[in-house]
Amino acid sequence: MGDKSTKVGHALAKGLGIKVAYRDPLGASDPVTRGESAFSVGTVDTYSYNEPEPSSIDWVREVTPTGAQFVNYLISLFPFLNWIGRYNLQWFVGDLVAGITVGAVVVPQGMAYAQLAELPVQFGLYSSFMGVLVYWFFATSKDITIGPVAVMSTLTGTIVLQVQDKIPTAEPHEIASCLAIILGGIVCFLGLIRMGFIVDFIPLPAISAFMTGSAINIATGQVKTMLGESAGFSTRDATYLVIINTLKYLPTAGIDAAMGVTACAMLYIIRSACTFAAKKQPHRAKIWFFISTLRTVFVILFYTMISAAVNLHRKDDPMFKVLGSVPRGFQNAGVPKMDPKIISAFSSQLPAAVIVLLIEHIAISKSFGRVNNYTIDPSQEFIGIGVTNLLGPFLGGYPSTGSFSRTAIKSKAGVRSPLAGLITAIVVLLAIYALTAVFFYIPSASLSGVIIHAVGDLITSPNTVYQFWRVSPLDVLIFFIGVFVTVFSSIEDGIYCTISVSAAVLLFRVAKARGQFLGRVKIHSVVGDHLLDGDGKYGSFGGAKAPSDDDENHHRSIFLPSNHADGSNPDIELEQPYPGIFIYRFSEGFNYPNANHYTDNLVQNVFQKTRRTNPHAYANPGDRPWNDAGAKRGKDADTEDTRPLLQAVILDFSSVNNVDTTSVQNLIDVRNQLDLYASPRSVQWHFAHINNRWTKRALAAAGFGFPTPTSSDGFHRWKPIFSVAEIEGSASAAAHAELINNQRELAQHHDVESGLKDQHQTTEHETHTIETTSSEESGVITEDKLQRDLTTSKAYRGRRKVAVVQGMNRPFFHIDLTSALQSAVANSSDDIPAL
Repeated sequence: MGDKSTKVGHALAKGLGIKVAYRDPLGASDPVTRGESAFSVGTVDTYSYNEPEPSSIDWVREVTPTGAQFVNYLISLFPFLNWIGRYNLQWFVGDLVAGITVGAVVVPQGMAYAQLAELPVQFGLYSSFMGVLVYWFFATSKDITIGPVAVMSTLTGTIVLQVQDKIPTAEPHEIASCLAIILGGIVCFLGLIRMGFIVDFIPLPAISAFMTGSAINIATGQVKTMLGESAGFSTRDATYLVIINTLKYLPTAGIDAAMGVTACAMLYIIRSACTFAAKKQPHRAKIWFFISTLRTVFVILFYTMISAAVNLHRKDDPMFKVLGSVPRGFQNAGVPKMDPKIISAFSSQLPAAVIVLLIEHIAISKSFGRVNNYTIDPSQEFIGIGVTNLLGPFLGGYPSTGSFSRTAIKSKAGVRSPLAGLITAIVVLLAIYALTAVFFYIPSASLSGVIIHAVGDLITSPNTVYQFWRVSPLDVLIFFIGVFVTVFSSIEDGIYCTISVSAAVLLFRVAKARGQFLGRVKIHSVVGDHLLDGDGKYGSFGGAKAPSDDDENHHRSIFLPSNHADGSNPDIELEQPYPGIFIYRFSEGFNYPNANHYTDNLVQNVFQKTRRTNPHAYANPGDRPWNDAGAKRGKDADTEDTRPLLQAVILDFSSVNNVDTTSVQNLIDVRNQLDLYASPRSVQWHFAHINNRWTKRALAAAGFGFPTPTSSDGFHRWKPIFSVAEIEGSASAAAHAELINNQRELAQHHDVESGLKDQHQTTEHETHTIETTSSEESGVITEDKLQRDLTTSKAYRGRRKVAVVQGMNRPFFHIDLTSALQSAVANSSDDIPAL
C-alpha cells in the first residue's frame, strides 16, 4: 500500500513539475559511488542506518492526542484527584490554621477593595467567598488565594464608571458581574487549550513596572478618603493630577484624617515591631508572625470600636464617614444579566483586564512554587481563575484573581494543601451572615489606610531595581518607562506600553543576533598544577617536565569565538580551523527576522579572508559588476593575493531549534552566491548539532546535507565521515570478557598499570569517528581503512557491536563540530593539509 501511494505521489509530482529529490545525490540508484557507505566488517557487526525524514502524516500524529492522552487531559483538569486520597490529619491542622488566618485578613480587605471597584462593600465579600471556595478543585498551587485584589478592583472601577457614562441606567454590580463572566470565559478557554505559556512573553521588569505603577496609582487615589478631603476632584484621573489635587485641597481635610492616618501608621508600627521582635526572639518567630498577620483585623476592630462609641447615637449623622448598612447574606445571588450593550461598552478594555487578571496571579504562584519546591501549571491556573470568575457573578461577585499579600500570609502560616481555601470560605461565610451589623461602624478612612498599607508591598524596592541594572541595564529603562506611563497616564496604558517595549526589545535582539566565527584551540584538564591524563591520574604539567607523546594524547580541541566575545582569555590565540574553512555559530534561532543579518555577516567575513578561485573570471573590465570593480588600472592585485581559497562552511546549529522558508531560502541564496565566488569549484556546506528532525528535513529539501555538485563534472569523489557508537556498552558480555582477559594479563605480567589501562580502554571512548576512503581508480568506496581501524582495536576484537549514530543518507549533517571539521578537511582540495 505504501509503495503504491508513493508511486502515485511521484507520478502526480512529475505531472505538476515538482522536484521531489531536489539536488539529492543519495537518492540516485548508485548510492555507493556517491559515498553512502553501507559498510560491514567481518569481525564487527556494524549496522547501516538511514535516518527517515518526518512526513506530514508524522506531524499530524504528533499533534493528534491518543485516547490515553485525552483521558489524562481530562484527569489533569482536576488536580485535586492526585492528592485528596492521601489527605491526613496533619495536613488538616496546617490548613485549618492557614485558612482561618487568611479568612481574618480577606474580610476587611475584600470590603476595602470593593470600594475601589465602585461597588458596595458586600460585593467584596461575595467575591472573596467564591474565589476561595472554588479554586481548590483546579489548583496546582497550595499557596495562592483568589479573591478581590487592589489592581483588578481599580480597573473594574474604571470600567464601571466608563460604562455608566455611556449607559447611565446600568447598575454598577451588573457591569462588574458581566465583566467577570466575559473575563472568566476568555481565561478558561485559554486554559482548556493549554495556552498558559503566553504569560512567559511578559518579562519580569514589565511585571514589576505594572505592579509598582499600579500601587502608586491606588495609594494616591486613597489619600483623599483617608484624609477626609471634601473637595470634589476625581481620584480616577492620572496619578500626577491626583497628587496635585490632593495637595491643593489639603486644607479641606476633616476629622476623618485622625481615623485614617493613625490607622495606617498603626499598621506599619505593628509590623515593624513584630519583625524586630522576631529577630530578637527567633524561638518565638511563629508567634510574632501571627500577631503581625492579624494586625489588619486588630486595627479594623479597634477603630470600629472607637467609631461605635462615637456614633452610637448618631447613625443618621456620623461624626466621620462610615461604611453604613451592609446587607446580611447573599442579597444579589442569581443569574447575572448579560447585556450586549454593556459588553460592547467595555470591550475595548478587555485585553488590559485579561492581562491584569493573569499577570499577578501567575507571577505570584510561580514565585511561591519555586520557594516551596513545587511546580505550577499555568494553563491549569487559567482554568482555576476562569471558573472562579464564571461562577462568582451568580453570587454577586466581580472579577477576582490571586492576591500577593494573602498568598504570602497563607504560605507563612504553614498551609499544607489547596483545601485551606475551604476553611477560608467558611470564615467569609460567617462574616457575611453574622458580622454585618458590626460592619456598619467601620470608618471609611481606616479602610483607606488599610488599602494604602496593603498596596505598599507591591512597590518594587530600590535593591530589586539595582539588581535589574546589574543583570541588564535595558530592563531598568523598561521598568521606569512603565512606571512613568502609569503615573502620567493610566494603568491600562502602562500595561500596553511595557509589554510593547519589551516585545520590541526582544524582536530587536532576535533580528540583530550576530553569529560568531569559531577558532580552534587545544586544551588540557588540570587539577591545581597537575595534568589530568586520560586514565584519570595526575601527571606533571608546565615547567616540571617537558611534554611527552603521552601528554599530547591527553589534550582535546575545542572551538571558541575568534573575537573572544564569550569572555574567554584574550591571551589565548585561536587558530583558523583550516585554510578556507569557516565555522560559524548562530547565537540565537535562525528564522526570518534574523536570517539576513546572520548571512550578511557570514558572507562579508568570507570575502575578507578568502580570494576568488578564478581571478580572471572577468575577461574585460566591462564584464565586472559595478560593486566589484577590481584593482586600479595598471595593477593586478589578484596575483599577489595570498589569502586561501574558499573551501567549506560549517554551521553550528546548536542554538537553532526550527527554521522557516525565509531562512532556508536565504541559505540557498548565500550558497549560490558563494558558489559563483568559488567557481568553477563549489563550496561544501556542513552542519553540526542539528537538534530537530524537521530542521533536517527543511535543509535537505533545499539541497543541504550532501556534497554540492560542480557545474563542470557534477559530484567529485568524496570521503564520507561517520560517527559510530557501541550498541551494547561497557555493561555487555563483551566488556566482561575483556575484563577477564585483562585480569589474565595482569596475573601474567604483574603490571598494574597495564591492566588498568586495558580496562579503561574497554569502558571508555564508546564513540569513534571512522573515516571511509574512496578509490580514485574505481570510484567505489573501499573498507580497508575501516577494517584496519576496527580489527586492530583490542577493545573490539570481534566482541562489540557498533552502529552509526546519525543517518548515513545525509553525510554532511554531523553530530559535532569535530566530525564536521574532519569531513570538511577530508573533502577539500589538495592544497589543504590533511588531519
